[in-house]
Amino acid sequence: MRGGLWQLGQSITRRLAQADKKTIGRRCFASDADLKKTVLYDFHVVNGGKMVPFAGWSMPIQYKDSIMDSTVNCRENGSLFDVSHMCGLSLKGKDTIPFLEKLVIADVAGLAPGTGSLTVFTNEKGGAIDDSVVTKVTNDHIYLVVNAGCRDKDLAHIEEHMKSFKSKGGDVSWHIHDERSLLALQGPLAAPVLQYLTKDDLSKMYFGEFRVLDINGAPCFLTRTGYTGEDGFEISVPSENALDLAKALLEKSEGKIRLTGLGARDSLRLEAGLCLYGNDMEQHTTPVEAGLTWAIGKRRRAEGGFLGAEVILKQIEEGPKIRRVGFFSSGPPPRSHSEIQDSNGQNIGEITSGGFSPCLKKNIAMGYVKTGNHKAGTNVKIVIRGKSYDGVVTKMPFVPSKYYKP
Repeated sequence: MRGGLWQLGQSITRRLAQADKKTIGRRCFASDADLKKTVLYDFHVVNGGKMVPFAGWSMPIQYKDSIMDSTVNCRENGSLFDVSHMCGLSLKGKDTIPFLEKLVIADVAGLAPGTGSLTVFTNEKGGAIDDSVVTKVTNDHIYLVVNAGCRDKDLAHIEEHMKSFKSKGGDVSWHIHDERSLLALQGPLAAPVLQYLTKDDLSKMYFGEFRVLDINGAPCFLTRTGYTGEDGFEISVPSENALDLAKALLEKSEGKIRLTGLGARDSLRLEAGLCLYGNDMEQHTTPVEAGLTWAIGKRRRAEGGFLGAEVILKQIEEGPKIRRVGFFSSGPPPRSHSEIQDSNGQNIGEITSGGFSPCLKKNIAMGYVKTGNHKAGTNVKIVIRGKSYDGVVTKMPFVPSKYYKP
């Protein structure tokens, strides 16, 4: 078991470093003093957080318990993650929706107020600039959260297009919520524990829904969503109230919800079959290839109108040449860039994320294979350190999702 834990930790560290490679290039040999810190930094350290550089921030990869134990506890009880390194922003104005729909694949206009969806920012070639959760607060207010490692390029991309849009008379402005912190509360105890701290009835708030409400006496943005496959919430809280809120959530759970780091967060999202940008999606990967065609609304498929629409809509019609799929495998856990071969030893793709599943107690991975080799049950070989191991294509998520739906 100790060997399995070591392999798990090593594979997670590699995946996070791979996803962070563009940031690493910018901060080579950066000292701890160069890294940004969330308002909970001292709280993490006091509670045994092992701090590591990630996307220009000093973030906890784990606490006193192992990554394996943290992962299992999230699914059995709950986890509290500090994800304040991620970037929340609001777009406002009467032309906000037509502006944003030029940049993302979602049917933003079709969202009911107070609801959201996963979406993808695309480039002119149909590739993914970043994935994001987009929420329609009202018809003239959109709330977005983008990945920490993509913050600079995402904001530059949005700003460039916003200047052009406004120069033609478009009414849109933005605000970056650097005055707020972001906490992710995940797991079966998330809702009952959070309910202690708000008067709003959370039993009537479903997956993907958004509210502005008071939590623990602070004005918060609350979204019923997450990155683990479990029921849960992301809470945008004024930074001056973040520490008190974190302490209150842990206290109300009577120790069952634990502070959890990036290591377990990565294991959880892999078990849930969710993409890590920089590993499982990059600028050359389209949403169709990544298995996110469902995020392209019916109207958007008919009308297009977003960057790279011609490429993406053609792939929907004709089928992509490669597809993201899941795998179970024998031998050592697969690693990013491990070669995937067919039964004849021919290259058919590569692994993008892989590791040992703490909950399933076996190897899981995802990667891209040539179309025709993507069906569940297809036997493959996965090459690790020059040696081939048996693998089989399997459906994702690996662990069933438990989103709270009506």
